[in-house]
Amino acid sequence: MPQKAELDRVDRALLAALSKNARASGAALAAEVGVAESTVSLRLRRLQSLGTVKGYRVDVDLASLGVSLQALIAIRLVKHDRSEIDAFRNAVPHLPGVLGVFHVAGAEDYLLHVAARDAEELRQFVLAHLTGHPAVAHTETNLIFEYADGDGWQSLVG
Repeated sequence: MPQKAELDRVDRALLAALSKNARASGAALAAEVGVAESTVSLRLRRLQSLGTVKGYRVDVDLASLGVSLQALIAIRLVKHDRSEIDAFRNAVPHLPGVLGVFHVAGAEDYLLHVAARDAEELRQFVLAHLTGHPAVAHTETNLIFEYADGDGWQSLVG
């Protein structure tokens, strides 16, 4: 588990600015945070070395690619044998359309965030990759009508 990073006001402001626009230039970040560009550069390197900033991502508009359907699929495993869990966990992120994998506590073992072009493609995904999988006992598919990113992490630091 990573060590908890001690963040000051500048670090928190820099993370908030990056959360809004990870492609912002050093100059733009410096102006928004109110520090020198060299400070931004040093702080970013520190946050990356600590593992606080794990990377930068592109936010793809799936609808613009003709992918109009997203779902959360709850999965209950047959048994909790370590080797089966590991095999399932290692394979699932690479299945077509899988956007995210959550190992959860509760009645279900996993939640998969998946995308598909339409209901038939989603159905085929479930049939081809989940219901016939030897480790899977049960699936329940929930369609996502709308999604919005949250910024609640900011209230958890500082």
